[in-house]
Amino acid sequence: MALSKTALDSDVSVHSTFASRYVRASLPRFRMPENSIPKEAAYQIINDELMLDGNPRLNLASFVTTWMEPECDKLIMASVNKNYVDMDEYPVTTELQATHLFNAPLGESETAIGVGTVGSSEAIMLAGLAFKRKWQNKRKAEGKPYDQPNIVTGANVQVCWEKFARYFEVELKEVKLRDGYYVMDPEKAVEMVDENTICVAAILGSTLNGEFEDVKLLNDLLTEKNQETGWDTPIHVDAASGGFIAPFIYPDLEWDFRLPLVKSINVSGHKYGLVYAGIGWIIWRSKEDLPEELIFRINYLGADQPTFTLNFSKGSSQVIAQYYQLIRLGYQGYKNVMENCRDNMLVLKEGLEQTGRFNIISKDDGVPLVAFSLKDNSTNSEFEVSDMLRRFGWIVPAYTMPPDAQHVTVLRVVIREDFSRTLAERLVNDIQKVIHELESLPCKVCAGISISGDGDKEEHGAVLVKKTALETQREITTIWRKFVMEKKKMNGVC
Repeated sequence: MALSKTALDSDVSVHSTFASRYVRASLPRFRMPENSIPKEAAYQIINDELMLDGNPRLNLASFVTTWMEPECDKLIMASVNKNYVDMDEYPVTTELQATHLFNAPLGESETAIGVGTVGSSEAIMLAGLAFKRKWQNKRKAEGKPYDQPNIVTGANVQVCWEKFARYFEVELKEVKLRDGYYVMDPEKAVEMVDENTICVAAILGSTLNGEFEDVKLLNDLLTEKNQETGWDTPIHVDAASGGFIAPFIYPDLEWDFRLPLVKSINVSGHKYGLVYAGIGWIIWRSKEDLPEELIFRINYLGADQPTFTLNFSKGSSQVIAQYYQLIRLGYQGYKNVMENCRDNMLVLKEGLEQTGRFNIISKDDGVPLVAFSLKDNSTNSEFEVSDMLRRFGWIVPAYTMPPDAQHVTVLRVVIREDFSRTLAERLVNDIQKVIHELESLPCKVCAGISISGDGDKEEHGAVLVKKTALETQREITTIWRKFVMEKKKMNGVC
C-alpha cells in the first residue's frame, strides 16, 4: 500500500484525473495553491464545479443573449486574444450600424458619433458625463452656479442610473409609479424639470414590465417647457433592451433621433442585439453633444486615436460577434427573430391567462416578456411560485414594484431568441403543476397568521389586529420560506 501511494502521489502525468490524488484533496479557495497541477486535472475540477450552475437558457430572468450560432462561436474564440483598444494592430473590427437604425443625422451640419462599451451601464455613465459637463460649461459661461445638477427619471430605471447619480454626484429625481402605470409619466417628469436638470432619461423597454415609455410625448411637452423658460433641457433614451426591437417591429414609433430633443441613445448589443454578454453602444446626435474635453487622444499603441471610455483594454470578441450578427442576419433576419420572440411571448401570455390564476401586468407592445401576478395571493405568493419553479430547472424572478407601487408583486419571463413555442408551452404546464402543489401544501404554512374580517375583533381576551394585504402577503412569504428551509434540512431537497 505504501509503495502504491508513493507512486500515485508523485505521478503528475497520470492519464485519469479521477485516479489521481487531485480528487482526494480540496483546493484552496481563498489563496493561491503552493504547487501546480496538471492541466487535465485543473480542467476537470473546474468543469465539475460548473455543473452546479443553472442552465443559462432556462434563466428567464435575464435579458442577456445565451445562444449564438457555432460559426460565430468560432469567430469569438479566434479573436479572444485581441485587445479591442489596439485598433492600429487589429483594424478589422466593426463600426456600429445602429446610427442608421436610430435615424441618426449623417449630414454635413450634424454627424452622429458613438463608442463601443462593455454594456449599457458603461454607456449610460458616459452619456451622463457628457450631459453633466455640457450643462456645467453652459452655466459657467452664464456666470450661474453649477454645483447642483440633477437628472429626471422614472422610479422604474435600472440600477445603473442610481450608480451614475451616486458616483458622479448628480441628484436623481424619480417620478413615482402608481397602480396600473408602471413607467415614467411624461407629464410628471416635465413638471420636475428645473434649470439644474442636465437631461430627462426615458426608457425604451422597462426592466420591470417591458413597456416602452412615451418618448414622443415627453419630447413635445419638454419642447413647450423649454420655449417657456428659455432652457434647453435634452432627452437621453435608455434603449438597452428596446433599441434592437423597435426598429424592426415598430418602425413607425418615434422615439429616436427623429425627435429633436433626443441627444443620445444607448443600446445593449448583448441583449436583443443577439450577442453574448459584454457589448454595448452609446450614440450621440452630433459632435457638439459630446464635449471635446472628455475625449482623450493617445498614440502609444501605434497610431493617434481618440478614446472616451471608463475602462481601457477589453476583448474584441463581442465586437466581432456583433459584426457577424449584423451582416449575417441583416434587417430581415433581425425582423424575423423579433417577430418570433413577440409571437412566443403571446403564446406564453395566452397560456397563463387560460389558467385563470394570473393577472398580466406587461403590455403586448414593447420588449417581448410576460410580467404577471397571482389573482389571489392570500395563501400563496409569487415568491413561492418562483422558488418551486426551480425544481423544474426554470429561473423565473419574483419582485416587488418600485414606489409607489411597491405593494404589487410580479413574476417575469423574458422571451429571448432561443425560447421556442415548445418551451413556452412546457413552462405553462410546469407553472400549473407548481400552483396545484402549492394548493395541496399542509395548512401549517399559514399557521400563526392573524387575519380578521371587517374591523378588529376580540377573541379569548386578545385583540386580533387587522392587517393590510401587503402585510399579510409578507407574513405568508416569511412563513413559507421557513417551511422550505425546514424541509431542506430534513430531506436535502424541497
